[in-house]
Amino acid sequence: MSYSDIDAFLPAFNIDITKPTSSVNSKWVYVKELLADASSETIIRIADELDMDHPYVLAPANEITESRFWEPSHFKLFLSHLSSFKKTVGQLQIALRKYGISTFVAHVDIEPTRKWQDEIEAALFSMDALAAILMPGFEESNWTDQEVGVAIGRGVPVIPIIKGLDPYGFIGKYQGLNTSRKSVNQVAEALFKILVSSPNTRSRILTCLVDTTVISSSPEDVANKLEIIGQLYSLPIYSLPVPHLERLREAAMGAAIFRDYKDIRSQFNTLLAENNLEPILESDAVFGDISSSSDDLPF
Repeated sequence: MSYSDIDAFLPAFNIDITKPTSSVNSKWVYVKELLADASSETIIRIADELDMDHPYVLAPANEITESRFWEPSHFKLFLSHLSSFKKTVGQLQIALRKYGISTFVAHVDIEPTRKWQDEIEAALFSMDALAAILMPGFEESNWTDQEVGVAIGRGVPVIPIIKGLDPYGFIGKYQGLNTSRKSVNQVAEALFKILVSSPNTRSRILTCLVDTTVISSSPEDVANKLEIIGQLYSLPIYSLPVPHLERLREAAMGAAIFRDYKDIRSQFNTLLAENNLEPILESDAVFGDISSSSDDLPF
């Protein structure tokens, strides 16, 4: 689409094309900024209209509730677990964040003033995938079984995490992640690799990794994410597709953190060079004033 095509198309989905954007000369960046506040339902409807393949199914209208707990631009992973394991699950939630994964953990994320069942339902109907931590007592819990049931009913990928209990029933068909002798960080890394290698989640998780790298304001976080992206190329099955890397390069040229931190820029340029892509330079035009006249600059 041309810019004029985009401006004619998006208002049909109630997208406000008059809101301020960064003016970077990139249709991808332009559309990303316009859709930043759009609901998951709207994004799916746009994808359906464009005949784009995706694994998502819209829930009935009366069941769609926007969850307040997912971090923007992150992959949405619901962690189904027993309350007795909540401390370790909370640590796993922190470990997964560096991979661009936002997790819903009921004991951490639900405010006492809200009806907890409504909050869980909101997360279940907006999640990208579910990880079930299988341990003795899991199958006796009505809540965990219902959480898994919603995932299966929606066609959402389910990852069994084996912690003393083998996959059973409907989740018995999924290959489980054995956590024996694994640390929390190792489990987080294994979950990320499962999501990257699965055709149902690969595109989504890699897009989230790219997006959260660019929007992060923490130099340490960006450096860690670039290291993760670099490590993906050690095995072809995990590698970031060149179009994703090109999109990351394009977006990075408009991100202040890549301009202001030489070490991060150098780290990223090494990755670009390894994939035969041009480096980004501090002197690139997009790092300077986008407009030649101060009269056009927003205050």
